[in-house]
Amino acid sequence: ERLKVAFNKKFLDEKEGKYANGAETTCVLPLAFGLAPDNVREKVFNRLVDHIVNVGKGHLATGLIGGQWLMRTLTDNGRPDVAFTLASQSTYPSWGYMVGKGATTIWELWNGDTADPAMNSGNHVMLVGDLNIWLYQNLGGIRPAAPGFKAIVLKPTIVQGLDYVKVSHNSPYGQIFSYWEKVGDKLRWQVTIPANVTARIYMPVEEASAITESGQPLAQAPGLNFVETDKGMPVFSAGSGLYTFEMPAPK
Repeated sequence: ERLKVAFNKKFLDEKEGKYANGAETTCVLPLAFGLAPDNVREKVFNRLVDHIVNVGKGHLATGLIGGQWLMRTLTDNGRPDVAFTLASQSTYPSWGYMVGKGATTIWELWNGDTADPAMNSGNHVMLVGDLNIWLYQNLGGIRPAAPGFKAIVLKPTIVQGLDYVKVSHNSPYGQIFSYWEKVGDKLRWQVTIPANVTARIYMPVEEASAITESGQPLAQAPGLNFVETDKGMPVFSAGSGLYTFEMPAPK
């Protein structure tokens, strides 16, 4: 708490809703680590989004440090669409630009194809930031809720522009699997929970009554128990097994 007070006293401009010079990393880190006071969080986040969308035109503008939290911060604050725009770019500067230039590893610099080779590693995995974490934890929705994945959270993020996401994780208890796909106006989501593991499942729709599991209403599905509604999402607890959910596709 003392660090938070001192940090904000030194770097925060409440009127402008920015930290230090207002660059993207100065927005990302206070948001990611809970340092931004509640009354300025929205301003700081809006500055971040505005810079990405209007200044960077949907391109990356962080380095190693800000990039470690960028995608999750955007998604956790309600803008997974902006994160997806960054992830799917193919023009400079972006990860896709590297791929387009034939890179099979991550460069040290966004302009690695034109930079001085003396200051440009061709295998600089840190610049991928939290992209891989975002793919598994946010898009696929697999997150640990206890050490060793003894308990897990399944909470996928459905974004426009993606028709399916398929991810798995080999935990100490077995494979955790999450595969969602849009089929017409329906969303099908298949999950596998290993033996001796419990899961907290967040359904990406508002009405639990609109969801079926293996063709039957959730209320009749064995192994599932309603827990609560969290920010409009029905939450269920589940034991091990294979579950196939179907629901209206989010708009």
